[in-house]
Amino acid sequence: MTWYALQHKPAQGDRAVQHLQNQDIACFYPKIEVEKIKAGKRTRKLEPLFPGYVFVNLEQTDPMWAKLRSTRGVLRIVSFANRPAPIDDEVIDHIKSSMDKVAEQGGIKPGQHIELAEGPFKGLDAVFLSYDGEERAIVLIHFMQKQQSVRVSLGSIKS
Repeated sequence: MTWYALQHKPAQGDRAVQHLQNQDIACFYPKIEVEKIKAGKRTRKLEPLFPGYVFVNLEQTDPMWAKLRSTRGVLRIVSFANRPAPIDDEVIDHIKSSMDKVAEQGGIKPGQHIELAEGPFKGLDAVFLSYDGEERAIVLIHFMQKQQSVRVSLGSIKS
């Protein structure tokens, strides 16, 4: 069994996976949770790690190859010189293990102790409060005998 990539039709990745699984074809459609700001509110959404592509695990001699092109949601088989391009098992295993690590980390959580690595508050310990847009965060620092709420760039945070 070897992994291959299929290109799916625009916005039909889930549909392609569903129809491939209905045909008992092993699929891998990696998704990650991303945060986006919509109408001033932070929302979490699952998005494909490789937009437009689904991975399938098949034998070269499997009769399912003939059905792949006509599967709903599938656009084409990724090929070179009219031959499906195989993907090493190690690559797929690495993607799966990396996704597990990302899921475990989950970003900075409110109340987490952090250190500021850049800017005027460099070296100070702080407590993460919340995100403030795409590139900034609100943190609490102990400064001048009391706790101060300040906005810092996300790049200056070292967790």
